[in-house]
Amino acid sequence: MHYLISVIDRFTGSATPQEMEAIDTFNDSVRDRGWWVLAAGLEEPAKSRVVDGRGSASVVADGPLVEAPEHLSGFWIVDLPDSASIVPLALDASRACNRRVEVREFLGG
Repeated sequence: MHYLISVIDRFTGSATPQEMEAIDTFNDSVRDRGWWVLAAGLEEPAKSRVVDGRGSASVVADGPLVEAPEHLSGFWIVDLPDSASIVPLALDASRACNRRVEVREFLGG
């Protein structure tokens, strides 16, 4: 079962050295269990673009889709053996990065 664990933050690149060390330890534990697919940090929303290719006119707008005080600053994609594993793993992720996280299952598992 594939899940997206999104990190919710007010800032980009705001992790302290201690938080980065905890994240590295968490990443190692996910790899050791064979659950690792991908993880990455994201640039700040101001550096994003919204692209709309629907219809005959293509539209590209600088900036985020929605202005909000919080945004996604990073994510993990994990492949778990069962649905019971995601909440404990997400709690570990939240503790490691010292941020709230959102969990979403991929369509079709």
